[in-house]
Amino acid sequence: MNIAQARERHGELASLIRHHDHAYYVLAQPDISDPDYDRLYRELLDIEQAFPELATSDSPSQRVGGQPLKQFQQVQHLQPMMSLDNTYSEEEVRNFVVRVQKLLPQETLTWTVEPKIDGVAINLRYEGGTLAMGSTRGDGTTGDDITANLKTIRSMPLSFSRSLHSAFQPGLLEIRGEVYFPRAGWEKINVERSQSGEETFANPRNATAGSLKQLDPKVTASRPLEMVCYGFGFSDHPGRPKLHSESITWLKASGFKTPEKIWICETIEELLAAIHELDRLRKTFSYDTDGAVIKLNELSLREKAGSTSKAPRWAIAYKYAAEQAETVLRSITIQVGRTGALTPVAELEPIFLAGSTITRATLHNEDEIRRKDIRTGDHVIIEKAGEVIPAVIRVVTEKRTGAEQVFQFPDSCPACHGAVLRENGSGTGVVWKCTNSDCPAQVRGRLEHWCARGAMDVEGGGEVLMALLVEKGWARDVSEIYRLTVDQIAGLERMGQKSAQNFIDGVEISKTRDLWRLLFGLGILHIGVGVAKSLAREFPDFDALMSATQERFLKIPDIGEVIAKSLHQWFLEEPNRQLIERLRQSGLNFKSSIYRGENSGGSFAGKTFVLTGTLPTLSREQATEKIETLGGKVSSSVSKKTDYVLAGTEAGSKLEKATKLGVAIITEEQFLQMTQAG
Repeated sequence: MNIAQARERHGELASLIRHHDHAYYVLAQPDISDPDYDRLYRELLDIEQAFPELATSDSPSQRVGGQPLKQFQQVQHLQPMMSLDNTYSEEEVRNFVVRVQKLLPQETLTWTVEPKIDGVAINLRYEGGTLAMGSTRGDGTTGDDITANLKTIRSMPLSFSRSLHSAFQPGLLEIRGEVYFPRAGWEKINVERSQSGEETFANPRNATAGSLKQLDPKVTASRPLEMVCYGFGFSDHPGRPKLHSESITWLKASGFKTPEKIWICETIEELLAAIHELDRLRKTFSYDTDGAVIKLNELSLREKAGSTSKAPRWAIAYKYAAEQAETVLRSITIQVGRTGALTPVAELEPIFLAGSTITRATLHNEDEIRRKDIRTGDHVIIEKAGEVIPAVIRVVTEKRTGAEQVFQFPDSCPACHGAVLRENGSGTGVVWKCTNSDCPAQVRGRLEHWCARGAMDVEGGGEVLMALLVEKGWARDVSEIYRLTVDQIAGLERMGQKSAQNFIDGVEISKTRDLWRLLFGLGILHIGVGVAKSLAREFPDFDALMSATQERFLKIPDIGEVIAKSLHQWFLEEPNRQLIERLRQSGLNFKSSIYRGENSGGSFAGKTFVLTGTLPTLSREQATEKIETLGGKVSSSVSKKTDYVLAGTEAGSKLEKATKLGVAIITEEQFLQMTQAG
């Protein structure tokens, strides 16, 4: 085969593969078998191997993922990506329409309603009809270049024909969309991760965000991401559609996956009817939706309506109330936590709710069960709002048959069969606790807490692995994980060599964590992250902390008598002091980087920050750590005493309050410049 023949055949194969990708991933109507598709794809790869110059940027072969990236480059959107204001009230929807009509008093307005997809917003830039760049929303102006990862999504065209719409033939065009994990794909990958001993994803949106920020595109390619496109950003062509609904039609005709359905409405009553219809239909979609997006249909009028500092005035997102469902409570089991607390859990007849199949729900404590008169065999109403653990809201007493049974709390620990004791909880009623500190369930809980992200952040140190370590007797306390080897971990059930190495590497990295993380990771009663940081600001190292008196603790802000007594008592107990010595011998860091004695002259000394929204590159933990390292303080609420509000995308009421109070609002870029100056 010569180059001319190869080019012709390559073009035929590329066209066929694009057609089949569109049929399968966009239309959900495959018209070829998997083996036949694979044969076409292999032939394409063989031709590109023989003639590398044919492997252009829009070739189907580019979807498998290239070489790992060193880092994500920052790119600026040609037109800003704004977030939307939210409402849960139909009355506010009415007020919204009235407000926009007042802004455009002489105009006849129409509206569109479409699903609000619970995914990750992205921006695609096409030049000459070919994908040139794809990026995250970032701060709305600048995002991360994730082109290599986005190319792995087969429902996204790598190129489109500009001749499909005679009036709109852009040379440069931004397309806005949402990347998401289909429910089926998310459940499948969680099963696979659980079986391999890896942490399962908390929810589809988190899984999507993590997949798009992989430095190795091959990892992204292995995950079944999808994308829906819902509009344009910048365009260099004056012939663009006049209506948003026409934009959707153009996108669909050009090969992009668009919302299953959009509604065009002329009145408020039609808008509300569309919102209700969408609520009924969204359960049949392959992805999670948490609301309806209402937009002004006339694009030219959007420009006249304008926007606030963070959101357009011509659009709003209506959020649906938390979903509820009825199911049967099969039984009540008891979970034993790291503090020994016995928590009742409802084991349910499986039911699909809010994007996932629910089989369990929390019952809180014995008082809660008695107050709601919850019995095994009852029909119950459960609720799940966002990422909140499902809870039993009430019993459907009218469906009782008389066969239901009153639950009796156990008189011994179900994990170790040791004695249990009734204690008064912190405003939560009576709590049963296991009195055996060596209870395997408590040990496992303490290990999980130590490895958790907010504590020592040990990769792979999740529930599955910790349970195996306790079962084997290899980790009776947190110090013993520092004696484990790769070969030991790799020999465990469902653990491979790579997962084992990642865990051991994570254990080694955890030795460098700051004092406050270690203190929080120990799980001392009443010592949360905030208190741990307050202590780390007051004491330079662990030795100074251990030798402090209860009276000294009481002089520290945020620490009262209960916390001071708990902390002092913990340090007096010999087993705890021995644990600290074992951690010291393992080489853990015992020093504080946020000690005020050393950082009193830091550039943020005496300054209070409030964080809001999603930052482009920094997590909230990372931003907080930078602030505190330079002597500053992070608060959860905005007041006149706030010095700076560090704002990212989708910032909410905190940003509005800061604007009203005249508090300085800074971007991540400005913040990083301030940290470098300090």
